[in-house]
Amino acid sequence: MTAQTQTDPQLAALTALFQATLDELKADGTLPADFTPPISLVRTKDPAHGDLACNIALMSAKKAGKNPRELAERFLAGLEASALVSKAEVAGAGFINVFLNAGAKFAVLDDVFARAERFGLSDVNQDKKVQVEFVSANPTSSLHVGHGRGAAYGMSVANLLEATGFEVCREYYVNDAGRQMDILATSTYLRYLQACGERITFPTNAYQGDYVAEFGKTLHAQYGDTYRQAADAVWCDVPADAVYEVQNGEKVLISGDKEAHIDGLIANSKALLGKDGYDVFLEYALNNILDDIKEDLSEFGVNFECWYSERTLADKIESALQVLDNNGYLYEKDGNVWFRSTEFGDEKDRVVKRANGLLTYFASDIAYHKDKFDRGFDTVINVWGADHHGYIPRVKAALQAMNIDPNRLEVMLVQFVALYRGEEKVQMSSRSGQFITLRELREEVGNDAARFYYVARTPNVHMDFDLELAKSQSKDNAVYYIQYAHARICRVLEKLAELGLAVDLVAGKAHENLLTGESEGEIVKLLSAYGESVLRAANQREPHVLTNYLKDLAALFHGWYNEERILPKELANGAASDDELALMQARLRLSLAVKQVLANGLTLLGLSAPESM
Repeated sequence: MTAQTQTDPQLAALTALFQATLDELKADGTLPADFTPPISLVRTKDPAHGDLACNIALMSAKKAGKNPRELAERFLAGLEASALVSKAEVAGAGFINVFLNAGAKFAVLDDVFARAERFGLSDVNQDKKVQVEFVSANPTSSLHVGHGRGAAYGMSVANLLEATGFEVCREYYVNDAGRQMDILATSTYLRYLQACGERITFPTNAYQGDYVAEFGKTLHAQYGDTYRQAADAVWCDVPADAVYEVQNGEKVLISGDKEAHIDGLIANSKALLGKDGYDVFLEYALNNILDDIKEDLSEFGVNFECWYSERTLADKIESALQVLDNNGYLYEKDGNVWFRSTEFGDEKDRVVKRANGLLTYFASDIAYHKDKFDRGFDTVINVWGADHHGYIPRVKAALQAMNIDPNRLEVMLVQFVALYRGEEKVQMSSRSGQFITLRELREEVGNDAARFYYVARTPNVHMDFDLELAKSQSKDNAVYYIQYAHARICRVLEKLAELGLAVDLVAGKAHENLLTGESEGEIVKLLSAYGESVLRAANQREPHVLTNYLKDLAALFHGWYNEERILPKELANGAASDDELALMQARLRLSLAVKQVLANGLTLLGLSAPESM
């Protein structure tokens, strides 16, 4: 069953007619009994070629040992007997062109009005559970514009899957354990000591953003000197080749074994503060940043059913590793415990537990993905940054080693975003704090433009985000042009109401035969394809299929609107003829259908459908 027939009853009925003839050809021996070609109906671009075309005769001719045009004739009788078809003909090498009768063409408008905001939705994937995990940025700083692309893409994919019947769980994996959290906590503590008056040499690989300095000042205002220690007590020795610079009046370590230095600072901070004292700095920084992320995403229209804490995996990692061990895929070497991931196509085996007893990040990933499937999801979709490409084979290897079908995990890679302001490309670094945040981008171009342009291209290509284009009010700005089409229709309705008139859907349907223009036919045809576009976008995990559809529909409407008058010139003075009023109602009915579909598509993408612009 194709995407078309899954979402369009008329296409399902026509497909059944082709299938009936195919069955007859198999029954009389013209075609082999086991021949089951897909029956695909394609909407034609040229009205002269009908409304739909099918290549079933071309696909079957070789098996039948007949000329495709001769075989195509067998399909025509069944089609022409249908009330849906006004004419069917053989064209070219053996294509079958189908012309729908007027009632069948315009039936989509009835469906639009009957289903309203649910038009285009389907239950094709009902009774299936899918988890979409996306963003999952480390809670060590605010979200930047790169995170925004993953957020918009993941949310749009989740919405599309839900629109096709999936039970969807949107999940954010909170990396609230491990070394990055220790660096954040220690960075906050160092800034607190500075607020206490201590002279601190701040490491370049600590988190340097102004937000960390604010955390330190706030904690000092709250606790005073309760946790103050002399700077020398926190200091960690570094090799003799260490080099320092004074940056912004602050002595900064710029070379030497910086990683060993920050690790020493972490160890000293933990020893001096004790667990309770250390947690003051860790929890304050973590919770403030996480709250900021949640607020930022919520304002962006991105919400999650589950915020999954990495800390909750503590009791699940050992059990996941035990499964791997029981299945014979763990071994010891040089004091480390290794996973035999090369047996499943990975480039090398991976350490899951170090000789010092510490578990690796990969061990957490194994337990987390096992837990996803333990929760009953049929499919798991991870939306990762492109720099995580190398993680895919090792995670899939671990699933296979635990007897979980790795094909149930889909990983969608989102490429980097380059933000341009004029000719200047802005560099981003979360530790230095020098980056453009998602919030700043949203404030400049608006949520709608950001959401649209983030998903308007396939995620696996690099993106140059043009701020000036996103803010422009022209047909070159695709999201503006789409929303303007919706607002234009609303303005027509306002003008109608100002004249004391209203849309009469019954009259519009009665006179739909007056919609004979080529543009009107193309609009109706494209409205019929909306459900297919939604399903294809969902099944392919490609929201840009829907953005392209909306661009096409808006362009068709604007072209038609500019060529034809929806409201007659003489309407204002009450001199419009009966024929003009009849055509007006038919065009209003078509416009309302366009308005509904535009709104439905924009909503799925998380965008607004403005009534005025």
